[in-house]
Parts: sequence; structure tokens; C-alpha cells
Amino acid sequence: MGLLRWLARRYPDLRLPMMTGVSAGAINAVFLASHPGPLSTAVDELSRIWTSLAVDQVFRVDTRSLVGNLVYWGMRLVGGGGTVAPPLRGLVDTTPLRHTLEAALTPEASGEIGGIHRNLEANRLVGLAVGTSSYTTGRSVAWVQGRDIEDWERPFRLSRQTRITVNHVMASTALPLLFPAVKLGNAWHGDGGIRLTSPLSAAIHLGANRILAFSTRYPRSRAEAEWPQAPPYPPPMQIAGQLLSSIFLDDHDRDALTLTRINRLLVDVPVSRRRGLRHVDLVFIRPSQDIGRLAADFEVRLPRLFRHLLRSAGGRETTNSDLLSLLMFDAAYLKALVEIGEADAEARADEIQALLVGAPEPQAMA
Repeated sequence: MGLLRWLARRYPDLRLPMMTGVSAGAINAVFLASHPGPLSTAVDELSRIWTSLAVDQVFRVDTRSLVGNLVYWGMRLVGGGGTVAPPLRGLVDTTPLRHTLEAALTPEASGEIGGIHRNLEANRLVGLAVGTSSYTTGRSVAWVQGRDIEDWERPFRLSRQTRITVNHVMASTALPLLFPAVKLGNAWHGDGGIRLTSPLSAAIHLGANRILAFSTRYPRSRAEAEWPQAPPYPPPMQIAGQLLSSIFLDDHDRDALTLTRINRLLVDVPVSRRRGLRHVDLVFIRPSQDIGRLAADFEVRLPRLFRHLLRSAGGRETTNSDLLSLLMFDAAYLKALVEIGEADAEARADEIQALLVGAPEPQAMA
């Protein structure tokens, strides 16, 4: 969000004709793609939403809901697969998130977010892609709404043209096991980062020749990486944080490296022999601070029972709080993230300007 704030302040009339996103990034991409006003106005409104967000606007944290879900999970674990055990739909109830998204995105009665279609009709938008992961097929799906865009299919990933709805955003943000999956068509879908082996591919398939991408992975130094993050035996929060980081973040760095290498190779390859490959400029921004460790400083602000459950899983026994950062929906924490993002964008201002003010070619935000 901080990067967007910086962009809106520096380039208030900037047009982003192509946008892609998964998880929280899907919320940002869909909001901007559906907003009728200039980037500065859209980002101001989006920023107000994020910096006023609270946990109870994302999932239920009341005692009845949290304890009830834990009881259901316990019954399922000891039920041996019997029919008496209730079905599991996630550790938390995300009905509040749906209400928050509906208030922000103003969908039509069908659930479709009409502002996207209107921006496409007005030529303010070329394409939008929202990523989800199919629990049914095990493939990553890019749900695309745009003009003159061809479907694509690669190993373990494909695209589907549709009209984006709140359900697509809910599915893209559905953290595995924690948030309930969402049914799209005949398949159940979860967070778009689960099987996203090529995070930049959607923007490239939409036609972008310039991409501004950002990740939440903090690039730890060698000394930081070797610093002990847990007691002699890692608690569940430590293990879960590592798993989620490897699922959601590793491929961003790998894909950026692959794209950089392809660009270098294409310099020596004649256009006639590139077999559809093209040079794509990329500016890839990572946070300058460890937002997982930052989240630990704000942990005390979480609702009492939810905080107690996280501590029971080892939340205070490890310095790796990557899982906590995914659940830290707190206004003060989110404001701190915005400030970090703005500072990081300012530090890369020359690179961003070179990307945006280059040749007038399709550009995208991923």
C-alpha cells in the first residue's frame, strides 16, 4: 500500500492499464481496476480502508466463534472420518471480510464488480487478473477480465476469462486451512499464492512490456538468516511461518531472476528467432524491514482470545513472525507498513521513474 501511496503522490495522473494480484494484492488490484477516478483519488480511498482496518472486519474473533471452530476441528480429528463429525470450513469465519469487500467494491446484485467493466468500456483499463489456487485440480488459476486477451495454459497453471466478482477476491485471499475455501464454478479455490509458480506470468500474458512488482519478503542478510529464530525445538508458529513463506514468497524472487536472465539472453537473439519471447522491463521492490518481526511488536493489540491462541501455538517462542504478519489486521501496524512502503519506493525513485517514463508501451502492476 505504501508503494501505491508514493506512486499516487508522485504520479497522480498515472494510468495503470493492467493489474494483477493475489491474496491481499488481489484486493488492491480489483479496487484500483474498478475505481472510476484518477490514481490519486483511488489510492486515497484504498489507503483509508487499509489504515482503518481491524481484525473483526476480516474474521470473527468473538469467543463463541473461535471456540466453536476449535471444537469442530477437535471433533473432526477424533471422529475418524465419521459422518457425525461436522464439516470443516477453516479455522476462522471470514464473513466480516466479505462484508468489508462488498462495502469497498460495491458489487452488483450478481456479485460482479461493475466498475471493472465500465473502465474497460471507457478504455481506462486493458486487463485485470486475480489469482487463485484450485484445491480440486491443484492448479493455479488466473481469472482474467479484459479486452482482446487470449487464454493461456502452462504446467500447473492456466487462465480463465470471466467477470470478476467478490467471490474471486474472497478465494484469492483465503489463507490455507485458516480461511474457508470458496467455490468458483465446480471447484473449490484458496489463496492465489499456494501454487503460483510464475507470479509475473499473468502480467506478461496480459501484454505488459514493463512491470512494477512488489513482494512482502524481507531480504535477510547472511548474518540475519543464520541468527537463531526459535528455542532448540521449533514451535508450530515457527514451522507454519516457514511453510507459508516458502509457499507464497519464494517464487517471486525466482520468477524475477528468471525474467532478468531471459532479458539478458534476448539481447543476443534476433527478433525472428525469439519464438514469442520479448524483453520485459521489471522493477521488483521488497520491504527494507522485516515485517514479520515488526508484527510481533503489535501482537499485544490483537483481541485477547485470538492473541492467547497464537501464543499457545508458540507465538512468543520464536522471532520469526511471518504467520503473525499475515493475520495482523491492525490499523497501527498497517500504517507502519504504509510508511515503510513509501520510504522503500522513494529509495528506488530513479528506477521507478525510468520504468514509467520510458517508451509508451503497456505497463502493469503485479
